[in-house]
Amino acid sequence: MNSDPVRGKTLRWTFGDGVMAGKTYEHAFGTDGTVTWTDADQKGGQRRPGDDSTAKYEVERVNDDVFVVSYLGKSGYALTTVVDSKTGKIVSFASNEKSLYVQHGRSEEATAA
Repeated sequence: MNSDPVRGKTLRWTFGDGVMAGKTYEHAFGTDGTVTWTDADQKGGQRRPGDDSTAKYEVERVNDDVFVVSYLGKSGYALTTVVDSKTGKIVSFASNEKSLYVQHGRSEEATAA
């Protein structure tokens, strides 16, 4: 069982409910332990200057199919996501010192264009 199932991959997370309902974000997990995310719905997935879109991530496997990945952005928001790679289902918790949001959705590996 690979200890880091996301390293070197790009995952597209589409949320079906919660504050991000209908939004898709691409998360590129680098080989250096950082993640960069972009709004896949924006033309070209472009980031705005000063965007809080790169952070160190941590990942932990639950079993062969399920893992948890978490990162803390410079804005103070943390995103913790449980991914079932077999079914593609995700549950994400976005939080800061004042709020907590739960969101459900789907994960798929992005393919090279």
